[in-house]
Order: sequence, then structure tokens, then C-alpha cells
Amino acid sequence: MLRRLVFGLGLLSATMLSHAAFAEGARTLQIIVSKDKQSLVVYDGETVVTTSKVSTGKQGHSTPSGIFSILEKQKYHESNLYSNAPMPWMQRLTWSGIALHESNSVPNYPASHGCVRMPGAFAKSLFQMTERGAHVIITDAPVVPQLIENANLFLPRKPLPTGPLLSDVQLRTSSISSSSKPVDSKPVEVAMNVVPNNPSIVHPTTDASPTTTKPAAVAAEDVAPLRILFTRRGEREALMDAQILLQQLGFDTGGGDGFAGPMTRSAIAGFKRWKNLSPKGALVTPEFLDSLYETAGQPRPPMGQIMVRQNFQPLFEAPVGIKDPEIALGTHFFSVDKVERKEETAEWHSVTVPNGLSAAMKQRLGITVADDPYAPGAAAKALARIEIPADIRDRIETLISDGSSLTINDQGIGADTGDGTDFITVTQPVQRVAEAQASIIRPQPVSQRRTEAKPRAYGLY
Repeated sequence: MLRRLVFGLGLLSATMLSHAAFAEGARTLQIIVSKDKQSLVVYDGETVVTTSKVSTGKQGHSTPSGIFSILEKQKYHESNLYSNAPMPWMQRLTWSGIALHESNSVPNYPASHGCVRMPGAFAKSLFQMTERGAHVIITDAPVVPQLIENANLFLPRKPLPTGPLLSDVQLRTSSISSSSKPVDSKPVEVAMNVVPNNPSIVHPTTDASPTTTKPAAVAAEDVAPLRILFTRRGEREALMDAQILLQQLGFDTGGGDGFAGPMTRSAIAGFKRWKNLSPKGALVTPEFLDSLYETAGQPRPPMGQIMVRQNFQPLFEAPVGIKDPEIALGTHFFSVDKVERKEETAEWHSVTVPNGLSAAMKQRLGITVADDPYAPGAAAKALARIEIPADIRDRIETLISDGSSLTINDQGIGADTGDGTDFITVTQPVQRVAEAQASIIRPQPVSQRRTEAKPRAYGLY
């Protein structure tokens, strides 16, 4: 109650409050922009903190819908695409050019070149209320956070007094890089899906081996919020596992980063020659993977993947199970507040974001039943289908803090997720359920597949 009172006072006189007072509560704020209503609403849990009219992108320069975070804040910025147009109180959402900012023209209808324009006084007030990492959800129709209780949601756990976390999980190093904003990449721990106590899995030799550290007993407010993504395993994850299995078998892939460099291509070609597999077609084929797992004596991994980031950088990831994988999970966002580590309690809120997957993506992911984002309890139903290994749950629950969030989607990490970002999910308009079901069974020509993975460019204005 005190924190919400602080925010209410902030709306009356932001300059009267110290930066520390704002920073404490800024972790739990969510900003929801409705393109249909041309409105912006700031929530703290289910409580409306403030609202404003906005102007989003006009035809030909539409503002992308989806789940974003504030990546950068500048009191004054000039567009590098549109004649140095002024953008005071700029809060960046993507490195490709989308931001919230002040404008002298906010006509309450789409008028920008992609950004979200706000009136001057409100833009300044919002800038003072937020911090980097605050979540921004942009949708066509308005959505509202709802309190949710679910056994699969993470609750804070007291750190173990001794011993490393993930002690029974084999880890290997990798890096997730993006050319959108170059920074020094660092290793990210990746948990391999292995049979417990199976000694056949051996770490690949790398120059940056992961280290296990003992958890420290720290207060929830002193831990940077986690960003968690549940999604389906895709081509990147399949290649990462292929790289480590090939290295166990004596092939040199040059690492396990999920990217098909020259050494990885050479290793795969060598394995295919060894097993008399056809070199034609895709680099990683079902036939290749079946033979690789059989030769390595390992089971195929489950259908899902959990990825965890902290401070805009990858932390660790691991396979997870998905029940009824032929049914789309949908796109859902969850945020946590009131984390009490001593009592091991927390409060979660959820938002379901309509997201239409292309027929090509559904076919590639093996989805034959579309989700219904408007069905009651859609977020809870999606959560119930995720099977989380106990050791992964233990690790997350010893690190979770106020403002941590969880996203569920089917499409994986998109082109806008990279170095210096949280998990960004860009959504598409949703079809009616009957139309979506009909589109699934129509195969797409090879030349049209995977077009959904191409980066999208938007203008900062």
C-alpha cells in the first residue's frame, strides 16, 4: 500500500520524490499501450497508476505489437532516420528503432513513423517513474493484468546454505549474439537434456568453462529481476545439442553456440559420410538428428526450452517438456510482485496477448491446433502444460525478485532479441479460430518458409 501511495504522489509532483523512491517501485510497473484506443495505461499489479492518450504508427509505419522492455532512456534524443526530429524523454523499446517519447503532435489517432508519441508533461512524468527493464506491452485491443495463482509459477525460496545450484545438470558454454547492438558477449550456461547419472555425457573442451557458485543469502530487492522465456525448441537449440554430441563423438565443431559456422558444417558433413547419410537438403535433417542421438546413446530432448536472462544478458537455459505439443501455447506475460523470501510467497499477474502465427511457422513447429487467446484461463492452461525440471525450478526460485517476469510463446526468440535486450516478442494480428485451424493444413512452398524470421525495420519517430 505504501509503495502505491508513493506512486500516486509521484503523479502530483514527481520532482518532490527522490530517485531511490521511484527505483524501488519502478520494477513492478507495467505499461500497456492500446493501438485501438490510442491510449497508454501504467499498472502496478492490477492498480491503474496513470493514463494518457498517445499516437502510434500511421499506415505504412505501423507500431509493432508485442512484449517489450525499456532498453535505454535519454532526456533528449534526435531521430537518426527522420531529419533529426526531436524526441524528448525518449525510452527505447527496440534497437531497430521503436521508442516512447514526447511529441508536440499527439492527435489521438495513428500519426507517427512507428514510435509511441506522448504529450510533453506526461512523457516527462513517465520518464521519471520508470527504469531500464520496465515492461511495455503493445496490443491492438486493450488488455488488463489479472491476478493469477498457479502451481507452475515460481515462488521465492530461501537459498541453500551450502552447495552449488544445478549440481546434477551438465552445463556447457554458449553465446547468444546479435548484430543489432554489439557488446562483449559472455558465456551462458546451457543445461543439456541428459539421463540422470549417465556418465556418457562429457563437457566439450572450451576456453570459457562455466563455473558453479554457491548462492548467497540476499534480499529479493537486491537481486536484479530475472527475465524468463518458455518457448518451443527450434533449429538453434537442435543445432546446439548436435554440436555438443558431435564433440563427444570426436568431431570438432568449434563450440556449441547454435550457429552453423565452417567447423560445424564440416563436422556435420563428416558425420553424414560416416553414417552414409545423404549430404543433400538441409544441414540438420530429422534423419541426421535421429542417427546422431542413436550413435551418442542419448534420448531426444523434450519439445520445450526455458531461457533466463538477467541485466539484459543471457544467464542459463535448459530443455523443458510441453504437454500436447500439437496445440499452440499462445503468448502470455507474467510478472511477479510482493516477493517475500522468508515467507516464500509472491504475487503474480498475467496478461494474454493475441498473436497470430503464420501457416508456415505452425507447420514448422508441428502445431495443428490453434490457441484461443480469448478463452477464460488461457494463461493458466498454457502454464499447466509446461514441465519444469526440479533443479531448474530450484535455481530460479533462489534468484527470483520483485519485477521478475515470465513470457510464454511458440515462436522462440525473435530478431529483436539480442545483446542488450530482454526477451522481445513481436506479435501479429490473430485470426479467428476457425480460420487459423484451416490455415494450418495448407503446406507452404519451400521458397516461402521461414520468412517470419526476417528482421523488421521501424523508424525512430
